[in-house]
Amino acid sequence: MTTLRILTAGLAAIALVAGLAACDSEDSASGTASGSAAPAQISGTVTVFAAASLTETFTELGHQFEAAHPGVKVVNSFGASSTLAQQIDQGAPADVFASAAPANMRQVVDAGAVQGQPATFVDNRLEIAVPKGNPGHITGLADFGKAEPRIALCAEQVPCGAAAKQVFQLSGITPQPDTREQDVKAVLTKVTLDEVDAALVYRTDVQAAGDKVQGLDFPESSKVINTYPIAPLAKAPNAAAAAAFVDFIKSAQAKQVFAKAGFETP
Repeated sequence: MTTLRILTAGLAAIALVAGLAACDSEDSASGTASGSAAPAQISGTVTVFAAASLTETFTELGHQFEAAHPGVKVVNSFGASSTLAQQIDQGAPADVFASAAPANMRQVVDAGAVQGQPATFVDNRLEIAVPKGNPGHITGLADFGKAEPRIALCAEQVPCGAAAKQVFQLSGITPQPDTREQDVKAVLTKVTLDEVDAALVYRTDVQAAGDKVQGLDFPESSKVINTYPIAPLAKAPNAAAAAAFVDFIKSAQAKQVFAKAGFETP
């Protein structure tokens, strides 16, 4: 009886070891260690076409994305959303498009250049920017309808210009700009160089400029909110990295960067 017990125990132990080895083999084949899928590996360059007002945040987020994916290089191309949309439609090689307005994203969608559905990731609103010290004594939006102050606005075909046009129409003001620029950063530069007394830019641009300019809130800004959509592009040279970057821009980590910069949650 003693010999039989020993033999039975030995056979059970062998069966247990074999079963554990089989489980380990299955885990190794599936690429999992605890039942969760291994993250997809991405590499190469991801080219991002982004609205000029995203310059500071996307630069920072690009560095964070590279740190999380050592094999990836983020190349940002900033400009007016309308210009970037036109370049994409004309075949410019890019992986991701982030627009400052749905209209420009819709232009790219209608051309069949977007992969999947665009996602809105932040909101933004206009603010009056004046040189430090407010030498033009600007008090509000009504001053943009006067002849005396030197005024800068975005061109109407770009998102910041389209938003300004709506604000003026809703407020019954006919603006008298001395210059119209092709993107919001160019407008802001006019203020920092003291070439104009006031301009309409996004409040995130005022915050990014630091003490170089002063910002003046105006109640009419709540009437027009810019929503920012983002999407990977259908002909993305690096589709895997494009999808990963878009997911990152929608992440909680990215939301902290946007909130710090003054963007609003959609």
